Amino acid sequence: MRGLSGVHGFRTATAILVAAALIGAGGAAAPDRPERPGWTSPGLVGGCGWPSTGVPLPPDEADGASYLPDSTVVRLADGRVRLVEPGTAGTILVRASDRRVRAAVRSDRAWLARGAVPGGGAHREMAVRALLDLHMLTRPNGASLASWYGAWEYTWPRDSAFAAAAFTVTGHTSEAVRILRFFANVQHDDGRWAARYHPDGTAVIDGREPQTDALGWMLWSSWLLRTLEPSEHVPELWPMVRRAADHLAGSLGPDGLPPPSPDYWERRVTREQAPDRPTLGVVGPVLAGLRSAAAIADGYARPAEAARWRAAAHRVGGAVVRHFAPHGYPRSPVQGGHMDTSVTFIAPPFAPLDPSVSAAVSDAARKLALPNGGVLPGEYWSGDPDVAWTPETALFALNAAASGREAKAAQELDWLARHATSLGVLPEKVGENGEQAGVAPLGWTASLVLLTLASLERPLPIPPA
Repeated sequence: MRGLSGVHGFRTATAILVAAALIGAGGAAAPDRPERPGWTSPGLVGGCGWPSTGVPLPPDEADGASYLPDSTVVRLADGRVRLVEPGTAGTILVRASDRRVRAAVRSDRAWLARGAVPGGGAHREMAVRALLDLHMLTRPNGASLASWYGAWEYTWPRDSAFAAAAFTVTGHTSEAVRILRFFANVQHDDGRWAARYHPDGTAVIDGREPQTDALGWMLWSSWLLRTLEPSEHVPELWPMVRRAADHLAGSLGPDGLPPPSPDYWERRVTREQAPDRPTLGVVGPVLAGLRSAAAIADGYARPAEAARWRAAAHRVGGAVVRHFAPHGYPRSPVQGGHMDTSVTFIAPPFAPLDPSVSAAVSDAARKLALPNGGVLPGEYWSGDPDVAWTPETALFALNAAASGREAKAAQELDWLARHATSLGVLPEKVGENGEQAGVAPLGWTASLVLLTLASLERPLPIPPA
């Protein structure tokens, strides 16, 4: 489901982890100490201010390590501190009294203070960590990385749209604007984006098709910025919106549905239950995106575009009722279709509250639940059936918060907080016994947690139907 390519500061990551693994194991022959996967760092070390950079903490230093409060600086068990020194691509190890420690902590806290930290009590630290992790994953040019390691070290339009939304709701609008500008600059003339990009903005050429849901999510994120921060002037925003919305409106078939496309599962459409029909993971974002684009056009006083995109949204909305609702809103619109987390994409905060959709969300959450407390992405998931995915768990939390089910949202957030890494960082996956089972941090999970916490404090706006 994931992947990323790196800037100079991140390219030291693999070398650091390999070295740490060799030192800790004492060489290749260590039968009592299995080699760790390369992604097993519990989180990123930062502290260099601007531009923010994160380097993974060597796993062998994780025991007893913790972040200094409200910072990306790590104190090790022996009292020394690891941080990224300004102007360097790696970390240094210094005494806690070193002036560079104080400067780094001040820098992180000053950045946090420029916005707001949602949540309180036990959830505040998770919010701080999610914000700082997103900050470290976002490059100066607006490339927002999914994470720091190997197959995650790229920027996806989908994940980045959520990162921009998270920065928007927490008041860090300059970061949100940078992300949206990045994607305005790399957008194809036909309105689409590549499946993923290198941090320098070049498309990753690996045979992956463009993913239509990316257009919907980018339109939704752009609308959220325009709605919550109307004073933000982004000249590139309107041309980007127009190209993406025109592409979506023009792609609809006679049945009102967009064509089949890979979605957040990132698998070929030939593997779906209905290969010739789009999944709800595509249709939901397309509906939210067209509604968002029409509202943006209203704000720009462009009535022709607003009418065209609103009409397209009505066609998609009607198609959802005709093709997905009779089967209980499964992933594919067929009798006996498998339930999937993407049912949350046609529910708050992406669509108005609908009792039948809410019932489907509850049905999906029940069917996807694992004994460890998290969820699978969907029924008959082809991956490890015992490993929970944190972004999918967070999507159910966000829906609960946006639908007025605060207790359920808090329950999901509590689970995420309990299953963070030893540094309090949100990983991609959680194993059967509660262990970290994927790279940490994952930007999409961090974004969803921040959106959930913000929604509990003030309901997020919903694109007008």
